[in-house]
Amino acid sequence: MRPLRYSINVSLDGCYDHQAMGPDEELHRHAANTLAQADALLFGRVIYGLMESAWRPVAETGVRPEGMPEWTLPFAQTIHAAKKYVVSSTLKQVDWNAELLRGDLGAEVQRLKQQPGKGLYVAGVQLPMALAQLGLIDEYEFIVHPRLVGRGPTLFAGLPQHVDLRLVGQKAFRSGAMVLRYEPVRGA
Repeated sequence: MRPLRYSINVSLDGCYDHQAMGPDEELHRHAANTLAQADALLFGRVIYGLMESAWRPVAETGVRPEGMPEWTLPFAQTIHAAKKYVVSSTLKQVDWNAELLRGDLGAEVQRLKQQPGKGLYVAGVQLPMALAQLGLIDEYEFIVHPRLVGRGPTLFAGLPQHVDLRLVGQKAFRSGAMVLRYEPVRGA
């Protein structure tokens, strides 16, 4: 069974606000490597839309918006090429190498996990919350930035029951950001 991995950038005060984080070349390289290790990406409607509008034009044309550094191109190319599954009950169709997932979320994700391969990757806030509640995430990666944001959504707010995690890896970046990787403690 291939694992489902979750990765997200978060501030020291637990906020998720992509505009408040300042990814640099080293973090973008890490993100591209993370995506490249997955057979497919699993997105909700919102993250799919954000990623497509930000990265598809760059990958297809090679033209970066003003202010976007050249070192973002490998990430754009990696996410562009990746197979994507989009969980949505409102979208009528998707493209960008994507397929809609409908119906029972747990059953659909379990079906994807049972296929052979290296693994699946999920991003965002709402979809990972639902997957955590179903016990379907096999690894959590938090990229903790040395910044207090003070506003924005927080991760797993309202999670109905706690999920115990065990640290399985860590890495420090020159920026002071830390990657912390955890696996759920199952059957404790």
